[in-house]
Amino acid sequence: MRGMTGALSVVLAHCAVALSFAAFAQNDAHQASRDTSSCLAPGAWHTLERGGPRPTPGPELLAFASRRDIVLLGERHDERDHHAWQLQTLAALHALRPQMVIGFESFPRRVQGTLDKWVAGELTESEFLERSDWEKVWNLPSGLYMPLFQFARINRIPMVALNVDRELTQQITQKGWDGVPAERKEGVSRPAPASQAYRDVLFEIYKEHPRVKENSREVSKTDPDFLHFIDSQTTWDRAMAEALAHRVAGASGTARPMVVGIVGAGHLSNGYGVPHQLRDLGISSIATLVPVDAAGGCKKLATGFADAVFALPAMAQEAPRKPRLGVSLQRTGKGIEVFEVVGGSLAESTGMRKGDLIVSVAGSAVTQTDSVIAAVRSQPAGTWLPMTVRREGKTLDLIVKFPPPS
Repeated sequence: MRGMTGALSVVLAHCAVALSFAAFAQNDAHQASRDTSSCLAPGAWHTLERGGPRPTPGPELLAFASRRDIVLLGERHDERDHHAWQLQTLAALHALRPQMVIGFESFPRRVQGTLDKWVAGELTESEFLERSDWEKVWNLPSGLYMPLFQFARINRIPMVALNVDRELTQQITQKGWDGVPAERKEGVSRPAPASQAYRDVLFEIYKEHPRVKENSREVSKTDPDFLHFIDSQTTWDRAMAEALAHRVAGASGTARPMVVGIVGAGHLSNGYGVPHQLRDLGISSIATLVPVDAAGGCKKLATGFADAVFALPAMAQEAPRKPRLGVSLQRTGKGIEVFEVVGGSLAESTGMRKGDLIVSVAGSAVTQTDSVIAAVRSQPAGTWLPMTVRREGKTLDLIVKFPPPS
């Protein structure tokens, strides 16, 4: 999620001030399955009860979800298995309730027309990604999400853009909700106040931001910057909740669709984010479903974490973790621009700076962020990757030195 001046991490490119929340909060589901000992049956649904997770037959769980007005499917954005699970769950729900709408966190409202044309079959895949500003607003490999988009197109299921532009959340981060004129808020209404538990979670994230940690003074929950951070996060939650609620309110009777939200788990867990805003909008018929790793313990999988979780089996042999450069990239009119460099990252140690334009990687010119990401992730450990950047009118040659295998 987005908040606080500057980027919180480099997982997404929706808003520089929210990225670390996405990585941190969505990781709750991941960490919940790595505590002590396994309590989840792989490849199975589990409802969360006072005594712990209880295996629940898939048909029973899916029948329950299909009766809700809104079903929220969580994810860690860069986990391929999470998206495979979402596709499987969408297909099962669609079989039970063909009247469906799918909302995506990955698109801002301004590209709704492009989503409509995609579902109607009027755009090629490359046209769809270009017109939806995929590389600018989401900045993750499109292949992670394309099966979901294809599912919607093949079945003529309306797709809904749930998000707002990053400029809005940046402004709220800097000025707070009341400091941004109403005409700049994209029609988003004032968010319901965050619960104290949600504020506590957000404060832990806020404290981890490098710029906050570098500050010698002790931060508090009354700091204006932190209060603006909360405003930014709740605005993001509210925007997605309103977009989902609008599709529920727009139909009735037998034409009333099931609205499914494809959203980061950090917006859903413990009912703090989007579910809280939906309830404030008068919608309580909600199901929250989250994928988790089957291996490990279940400390955080307490009642209220989600309505149910699906335990993803581990791969027979885990692939080595792909290298990460530690930057957020966006394609602008000037080229592939670095808009954030994470402290302590490979990019920082290489000398890369915010505002650099990446011209080439390994001697090959690049014009797409996917090309840069693919080059970095395919680089073997212990090797060097030459990159050329343009900075303030000068061309610089940089060498990214990947650490040897651990």
